[in-house]
Amino acid sequence: MENTSDYRYRRAKEKVSEIKGFYGNLLAYCLVIPFLIWINYQTTSFPWAFFPAFGWGLGLLGHAANAFDYNPFFGKDWEQRKLEEFMKNDEL
Repeated sequence: MENTSDYRYRRAKEKVSEIKGFYGNLLAYCLVIPFLIWINYQTTSFPWAFFPAFGWGLGLLGHAANAFDYNPFFGKDWEQRKLEEFMKNDEL
């Protein structure tokens, strides 16, 4: 019983850490990208600030998907089901 509660606690702590990291990344994005856009507006007419905004935005979407367990390719709890399947096959 102790092992199960320790495992659940560690998983919950990791999940909270992932979500906290995502919100830190989101805050940095919301502060840095407008600053880059301002610099872009002040220096040149070419919209180069779009490139870091787009690239970082894609990374931010991936970070959000990881932090909030969204995976459109494998569905919810796919990893857990596969682990249980392999553990069952090893017992035979």
